[in-house]
Amino acid sequence: MARVLTPRSEDFPRWYQDVIAKAELADNGPVRGTMVIRPAGYAIWERMQSDMDNRIKAAGAQNAYFPLFIPENYLRREAEHVEGFSPELAVVTHGGGKQLAEPIVVRPTSETVIGEFMAKWISSYRDLPLLLNQWANVVRWELRPRLFLRTSEFLWQEGHTAHASEADAHAYARGILHDVYEDFMRQMLAIPVVVGRKTVRERFAGATSTYTLEGMMGDAKALQMGTSHELGQNFAKAFDIVYSSAEGRQEHAWTTSWGTSTRMLGGLIMCHGDDNGLRVPPRIAPIQAHVMIVKADPAGDVVSAAAKLRDALRDAGIRVGFDDRVDTPFGRRAVDAELKGYPVRIEVGPRDLAEGNVVVVRRIPGTKTPTPVADAVSAVTAALEADQQALYDEALARRQSLTADVSSVDEAIEAAATGWARVPWAAVGTEGEAKANAEGVTVRCLTRADGSVPRSEDEPDLVAYLARAY
Repeated sequence: MARVLTPRSEDFPRWYQDVIAKAELADNGPVRGTMVIRPAGYAIWERMQSDMDNRIKAAGAQNAYFPLFIPENYLRREAEHVEGFSPELAVVTHGGGKQLAEPIVVRPTSETVIGEFMAKWISSYRDLPLLLNQWANVVRWELRPRLFLRTSEFLWQEGHTAHASEADAHAYARGILHDVYEDFMRQMLAIPVVVGRKTVRERFAGATSTYTLEGMMGDAKALQMGTSHELGQNFAKAFDIVYSSAEGRQEHAWTTSWGTSTRMLGGLIMCHGDDNGLRVPPRIAPIQAHVMIVKADPAGDVVSAAAKLRDALRDAGIRVGFDDRVDTPFGRRAVDAELKGYPVRIEVGPRDLAEGNVVVVRRIPGTKTPTPVADAVSAVTAALEADQQALYDEALARRQSLTADVSSVDEAIEAAATGWARVPWAAVGTEGEAKANAEGVTVRCLTRADGSVPRSEDEPDLVAYLARAY
């Protein structure tokens, strides 16, 4: 059979594009830098969105929706914010056949427009905290687009909150970071992220603190999977978000923002995929078990048995796909199932069924096991749980083996050619960071020696993670 995908070891970026195309996840849009997310890709995003949405609501936030168009003057009210986003802005200057009196920005993020409405909605300490989230699209004009990773328009959730104290805002931003994002990425995406603090050079425009979750991809590069920001009182002062305290004083609120996007889907592909295509973590997979009829028999026993097995799996709470396209060669359908990364497929054919068996094929370890029909549901259930953990363990082992402990910036730059470097932040500093940046290497995050997230980059004995990144 002809090679379906470019091997990862031969050309990882080409392999990534091949997987997206062959697994029918997405396509390039008609405008450069945009993407069309196909049903197979969108089904994975919907699973991500659903689970993440539940977690965000459990953290107390409520969903809302804010406009796509933002008056340009809103962005200009927070100087650092507009400076940080200016190169990426898409600006509308004409509408209805006429030049607009004021240009309109297509939202790159919504701190400014939400800040405007927070100022309207907040008057008293009783209105705080105000915890908002929206699922939306944003536009950041991308010069070097890559599907899911960097596109001019992408989908995401963005949370925005206002609090009565800095301590409360800090606690909430960190709660989102760990209890929502980190737990989701480890438990659902099976990606062992490193969680840390961004340096001043790398933090979000207008933030006082930015926290990040960094995943190692299959080519050892880093991918920023999500961020949570403390905005201090910067936006509250720019938009006059004030409240009357319990003592009757007028105080500026403390705000946060935080977000994850369809970039997570790119991370899932690159972290877990292999030379045969996708490997989707079972807990996030839209189809966990794919029942496939190998070949029908004249009596219809195979079709009947496959349908009964499909129903039994559904009754057990497993998300099931069903393939009875016997007019298409089975080999082609099996390759397609591998490409799309279904965690388990169950092959039902006359020969095995005559012996009372079906064949359980596990995508992650690549095993094929004849299994009694009566035991198929329990075998699939056990396989899904085991293979979720196996993906995480494999990704963690890769990151550990490809992370080098070094003592200087020069050594870190060298180590970043094949993996990540872990180096004392005191040995890097702002000068060393600039030197690394000139070589295409960035400080992905800072952590304490025990792996916990520091409150400030000025804490002693911090550790810096350096890598090449997407």
